[in-house]
Formats: sequence, C-alpha cells, structure tokens
Amino acid sequence: MTSSRSFTFTEDWVVVILGIATIFLALSGIVAPVPSFSWSNSAELVATVFDPTNLMKLFEQFIFVFVTAILGAFLLGKSVKHLFVVFPVVFILTVFALVLAGNATVKEYNLEAVIFSLIIGLIISNCFKLPNWFKEALSTELYVKIGLILLGTTVIFGDILKAGSLGLIQALAVVLSVWYFAFWICKKLKIDKEMSLMLSSAVSICGVSAAIATSGAIKGDSKKLSYVISLVLITAIPMMIFMPYMAEWMGLSQEVTGAWLGGSIDTTGAVVASGSLVGEEALKISTIVKFSQNVLLGLAAFAISIYWTYAKSVDDETKRDKPTLKIIWERFPKFVLGFVFASLLFSFVISPEKIDAVKGSLKNLQGLWFTLAFTSIGLETNFKDLFAQDNKKPLYAFLIAQTFNVIITLLIALVLFR
Repeated sequence: MTSSRSFTFTEDWVVVILGIATIFLALSGIVAPVPSFSWSNSAELVATVFDPTNLMKLFEQFIFVFVTAILGAFLLGKSVKHLFVVFPVVFILTVFALVLAGNATVKEYNLEAVIFSLIIGLIISNCFKLPNWFKEALSTELYVKIGLILLGTTVIFGDILKAGSLGLIQALAVVLSVWYFAFWICKKLKIDKEMSLMLSSAVSICGVSAAIATSGAIKGDSKKLSYVISLVLITAIPMMIFMPYMAEWMGLSQEVTGAWLGGSIDTTGAVVASGSLVGEEALKISTIVKFSQNVLLGLAAFAISIYWTYAKSVDDETKRDKPTLKIIWERFPKFVLGFVFASLLFSFVISPEKIDAVKGSLKNLQGLWFTLAFTSIGLETNFKDLFAQDNKKPLYAFLIAQTFNVIITLLIALVLFR
C-alpha cells in the first residue's frame, strides 16, 4: 500500500508536523499513558510490569506511536503495508529493552534502555539476514527527530540561547579544523576527491545528514555515499557507549561532557543516547551543541557546491550548474525549528499548571521514540558493511579523522563550557 499522492513532504517537515501535533494533542487533553517498567525481582516484575492495568497502558501507548508512525510513512509517500509488520516487531523488541533497563540492579550501573535496544537490534541484524523490505520500513531518523522535538518541551529557551551561542562557536571551530584535517588525510592517502568530500563532511559536521547533503551538492556516487554512511553509523556505536564512561573517568562536568559528546559523535541519535547515559544537563547541552553543528549544514553544502562547481576535475555541465542560496535553505535541518518552537511554547506561553499535567507523558514519549530509534539502528547495522570495500583507505582516513575530532572537540569544550 504505497502512497499514490502526487506530492510528499520531506522528512524534516514530517517530523515537525508529527512532533508539534503530539504536543498539541497532549495540551488538548489527549495524553499518552505512562506504563511502568521498574522492578527488582521476579515477583515485582509480574505484579508491576505485567499487571493488566500496566499492560493496558502499554497497549494504548503502542497505538499512539503506531498511528504516528503510519502517518509519518503516509506523508513521506512510503509503503504502509510493510510498516504493519515491522513497527510491532520493533516495538516488542523495544519493550523488552525497557523491561531489562527497568531492573533495579541494572539501574545502579546507569545502563539506559537505548543500550539494550541497540544491542538487541545488532544481535538480530548480524546473526540473521533481514529482508530489504524490512530494513526499508525502518525509520530511524524519523523516530529520533520526533523525540528531539518533544525534548524541546523540557529545555528552557534561555538555555538554548546561552548554550547555543557557545555551541555555535564550538561548532565553527570543530567543523573547520576537523573538515580540513580529514580532507588533508584523504589527500595524503590518495583517496579520490568525491569520497574525500563526503567523508570529511560526515566526520566533521553531522554524520549521515552531512554525507547525504554533500553527495547531493556534488552529485556523488551512491555506492560511495552508502559506504560513508556505514562508517558513520558503525563507529558511532562504540563512541556512544564508551565516551560517557571516559568522561566520568576524567571527572568532566555534565556541561563539558555534553559539549564533547554533541561535538564529536556524528549522529544525532547517538548523541542523544550518550547524553542520556550521563544525565539531564549533559543531554540538554549535547543536543543543543549538535543542533549548532546541524545548522551549519546548509552553509557547508553551499560552500562545497561552490568548490565542486569550480574544481578543475569536474566536467563543463557541472560547472554550468551554479550553486544558489536556495541550497542553504534546502539543507537547513527543519526539525530544529520544531525543537525551538516547542521550547518557546513551554518557556513563555503554556502555564506551569498545564506543563505539570503533560510533562510526564511527553518526556516518556520522548524516551520511547529514542529507544525505538536505537532498536532500528541495531536492526539496520551490519558490521560486514565495514569490510565490503576492498580499498580500506577510506576506513583508515575516517578513523584517524574521528580520533582527531574527539581530541580537538574535548579541548574546545573544556575552554568554552568549563
């Protein structure tokens, strides 16, 4: 059942529509229930988590997010038929992760549900061959970005202005230094210019989105783009898990840790997951810093388009397609507008009483969307993809550039957020 409409929305606009609609539904009284996953022993697991009342809350929450996912697929013009199989599977795996993370002993080790959902997805995807239609029905970015818009309801706008200004300074310093370093490494390893541009943008700006934007700006090879995306997604996993513990070992504050995570981890979802492992302040700062980098994406795509248009190695047809300012708006991440709108709404418009009535449900939904996203990331990630290409030089360049990224971002975060 593929959409037969003559038009579709871009994913960023669909996210804004769904995220803002969820917020206004909550404000109008249609609030998703909050099931409990806390337990310490088997008797408590049965009496609390598997209690019929709690299971009914879980079912109602499933219907709420399922309808949202179906609307998202419809607006994007994607197949809804496959979603009826895929989404319930993803939800059940996610619930299993939430139950594991709800155990009292697990909580003592500060292990969040996103870690379990990611591991469960990775085990399945690397032990079994999932059909292409199953993977195509996964909507990782959609789920992450809906959660990010809901996160905006908990972030005071003044915090965005303060952290965002510092984040923008950090983003400029990191993007420029890491991009040129990555490009230089690629040149030293004699990697072709097309792959070099996509890889440098991915490691320095915002991962998958930057790689796609760069590929679009230079009309890049889809196979090269797919390989860069695999590098981004797979290397983000160990960074997401281990960097919060490295920050704790170094005694970094939540502010510095958040800025470090937001500036160096390449995917927004992984930034959110790692920030969640550290704490509320780290999650807030890491998200705002990552947004600051995302905002630079349009400018970066524009600059790369100019470079590629006038590069001596491209053909005359490419040189005739002059880049315009329209590229900046096309590449600007629209979901950032939804996040800012939600923050403005809850900072200045909604009464404290109303906020108290809906914040629990919205925060729970935010966490659920993030966990669904990481189940999806696990299911679509196969470690074999790293070794699918005979030429390992792009892999080496990416790892060297990412190491430089981690170090330089930490130093800048220590200066700006200490």
